[in-house]
Amino acid sequence: MEQLISAEYLVSILLSGISLGGQLALIAIGYTMVYGILRLINFAHGDVFMVAGLLGIYVSAAVPIYIAIPIVIALTVALGFFIERAAYKPLRSAPRMSVMISAIGVSYLLENTATYVTGGQPMTYPTIGALTRTVNIVGTSTKLVVIITPILVLVLIALLTQLINHTKIGMAMRAVSKDFETSRLMGIKINNVISMTFVIGSALAVVGSILYFTTYPAITPTAGAMPGLKAFVAAVFGGIGSIPGAVIGAFIIGICETIIKGLPSAWNVSVFSDAFTFALLIFILIFKPTGLFGEKATDKV
Repeated sequence: MEQLISAEYLVSILLSGISLGGQLALIAIGYTMVYGILRLINFAHGDVFMVAGLLGIYVSAAVPIYIAIPIVIALTVALGFFIERAAYKPLRSAPRMSVMISAIGVSYLLENTATYVTGGQPMTYPTIGALTRTVNIVGTSTKLVVIITPILVLVLIALLTQLINHTKIGMAMRAVSKDFETSRLMGIKINNVISMTFVIGSALAVVGSILYFTTYPAITPTAGAMPGLKAFVAAVFGGIGSIPGAVIGAFIIGICETIIKGLPSAWNVSVFSDAFTFALLIFILIFKPTGLFGEKATDKV
């Protein structure tokens, strides 16, 4: 009986970890794609994820949830596009520090706007019946969202890979990520490529928000900060600029964090679950600064 319980508990922990990893992966891809093109850490990306959650609450209050979801995706994509055009495009030729400060400013603007709109009070994400339905896996009861998340993530990664490797815009993205200035001289419309990168990243973030807030339904104006930071660590762990690396890094972090939280309460180590993520970042930066799949940068003269 104890072995059965242990097996069920292990399955539950692994499923939850894989699900969390998938949700972080969708955010991490946004970080790594923007960095691959602009060499910019978009610190506002986690807050776009949070805004998508709040939009889900407000839009679903006016229309049925299955109509609300496409509207929220469209609004979040539009927000990502607007942020790029308003906050980053005017600084295209400015020093990187200026662009980074702009990204931090956008992050605080989104958080403070959300605080103004919500009054700073926690809000509850709407229930999506299909995702919250309980299913039985190897004798373990879990929500359907936990099963759907990794499958959906893999499907989206496959579609994104096809887009990058087999379309004109994807070819342009790869060219710009390799050599920004030469791509401009070759006639590639840099601004369109960058805008498309932000659109794709925002679209993945809103899907991630639907899955994440269905699992953890409480939303505050700072709800995107910690998932955003963990997704950033996942991107660095896998190799910033590498999409497969970001995905693998996110799954590793999600599984390890869930295992730490699932250890016996008598050990009193669950409080270190968040600290583990950042300790991992320090470890990686010390011993392998480029991450698992990152390429060593070379300075051009």
